Amino acid sequence: MAKETYDASSISVLEGLEAVRKRPGMYIGSTTKKGLHHLIYEIVDNAVDEHLAGYCDKIQVILEADGSCTVNDNGRGIPVGMHEKGMSAERLVFTTLHAGGKFDNNAYKTSGGLHGVGSSVVNALSTYLDIKISREGYIHHDYYEQGVPKLDLEHGLLPKIGKTKATGTCVNFLPDSEIFEKIKFSSADVKSRLHETAYLNPNLTIEFEDRREGSQEQVTFHEPDGIAGYVKDINKKKEVIHEPVYFKGESEGITVEVAFQYINEFQENVLGFCNNIYNAEGGTHLTGFKTQFTSVMNSYARELGILKEKDTNFTGADIRNGMTAVISIKHPDPRFEGQTKTKLDNQDASKAASKVTGEEVVLYFDRNLEVLKNVLACAERSAKIRKTEEKAKTNMLTKQKYSFDSNGKLANCESRDASKCEIFIVEGDSAGGSAKTARNRNFQAILPIRGKILNVEKATIDKVLANAEIKTMINAFGCGFSEGYGNDFDITKLRYHKIIIMADADVDGAHISTLLLTLFYRFMPELIYEGHVYVAMPPLYKAMPSKGTEEYLYDDKALEKYRKLHKNEKFTLQRYKGLGEMDAQQLWETTLNPKTRMLKQIEIEDARMASDMTEILMGTDVPPRKAFIYEHAQDAELDI
Repeated sequence: MAKETYDASSISVLEGLEAVRKRPGMYIGSTTKKGLHHLIYEIVDNAVDEHLAGYCDKIQVILEADGSCTVNDNGRGIPVGMHEKGMSAERLVFTTLHAGGKFDNNAYKTSGGLHGVGSSVVNALSTYLDIKISREGYIHHDYYEQGVPKLDLEHGLLPKIGKTKATGTCVNFLPDSEIFEKIKFSSADVKSRLHETAYLNPNLTIEFEDRREGSQEQVTFHEPDGIAGYVKDINKKKEVIHEPVYFKGESEGITVEVAFQYINEFQENVLGFCNNIYNAEGGTHLTGFKTQFTSVMNSYARELGILKEKDTNFTGADIRNGMTAVISIKHPDPRFEGQTKTKLDNQDASKAASKVTGEEVVLYFDRNLEVLKNVLACAERSAKIRKTEEKAKTNMLTKQKYSFDSNGKLANCESRDASKCEIFIVEGDSAGGSAKTARNRNFQAILPIRGKILNVEKATIDKVLANAEIKTMINAFGCGFSEGYGNDFDITKLRYHKIIIMADADVDGAHISTLLLTLFYRFMPELIYEGHVYVAMPPLYKAMPSKGTEEYLYDDKALEKYRKLHKNEKFTLQRYKGLGEMDAQQLWETTLNPKTRMLKQIEIEDARMASDMTEILMGTDVPPRKAFIYEHAQDAELDI
């Protein structure tokens, strides 16, 4: 086989770097914490691609004391030679959108940094970016500010700042505070992602170091057991039914790896990865695995007489209840829905995952009959519960004889166009009354809830379904709910495009919001993933000057700013303890009017961390919650 080349001629150019700073969200998803961390992951993914190509076995990620981040690898080093475009290949990669070695199959067979935009986008969104490349016996240096190169080239090539025998790339960058809401990296988020990358690449070592004051630490991630170790780690606190099952195969140039394990709980946790990128919304590789696995297990159930002739097949949800699985594929030409690569779209990935699963699962279970019987016992138990729950749901959620529009709780809107409608979940009857008066009846519905709803993290499914407030919400939304057994949730039936939690700006209000978010996350997670859930941000203060216009202030920072701007002016300050203190006009101006209100959209950055955090903060186990509160007490914003 001819040796793969990776030099200046491997770098392909598609178009110039243009509107990244104007529209960063198009390239990194958002300018929140999620987008901020995406910068690190883009550079790390490029280093991992070097590993996949067989040239890198060590990556170093350092959160520097000055707030910047350094990513160092021992790969081949980005090419620095003269490109046909008349400049150094490295500068082309960092200043041109869609320039990279990922478009040329000779340089990389599979790649996570698919679009070739990663390096240039990180550069464009950083206050500065400093890069040192060790290659061909020298250390080559380049430096940028907000994406603009600041070093003069020498004969079109990068200046050399020293000699070296090593190879690799070292990138140091500081995110731009003009672009991002906050530029402080979360070490927990970064470690979670790096640890995950180590599981997906068993021959790779990743060193993490935090050098920031007060949070110094060093961790090394190296997981020789790969994704089987990952599954084991996810289930480390659970009662497992068998040891993790691992298999690997190839079909049509696509490598498929699967590890799964069953636990003694009614939940499903299936994670999908393509070229080391976590696909939060799944995709075709998961569909292929799930469909084939369901088909194989139903065949076994009939062979063993667990399903009789008259019995219907187990559903996919029945079979996967209790399953923790990681599906990782390597695809030479992946297509994702969106730049942030959350959902895989290739049909051939579904075929490959299906073929490999069909062959390997049968090989395993033919040799391990006990494990098979235990897995089918889970499915059998699940099916029984599902059938019981379906009956219960029919009883509990049957529509009342009268329309729920007029049942006294929900003040529905007139429009039936779901894309325009929004529903406000309001704390208490007093705020509910003002909101009903203030709203725009055409597209705004109001649903008052009394007191604090049930904490679903601690409750059994029958208690959840028996709760009157939750039943009302399920009926109002119209899309059912996913309770893990029947999975009858259908987002296409959702009646409102925006579900807005409108609670008081105090401790009780925050608690109610948290309980509602726990309900949505555990039983209707698609509402959050699809971006339908918001939290209203009512103002804390109203400043009324003796002269001039009144102004609403949404937090203490805004108050501080107002005081500085109006030093020499007299003004009266009104503090809102609750929404019920506002009259209808004030409520419309501050919280309901789409033109003037402030809404926060609820997002999930890391599904695994979100699940663990919900369990810690809302679950039955007290010691981990205490430990979390002690650890993060300094971060709390007190309202005294």
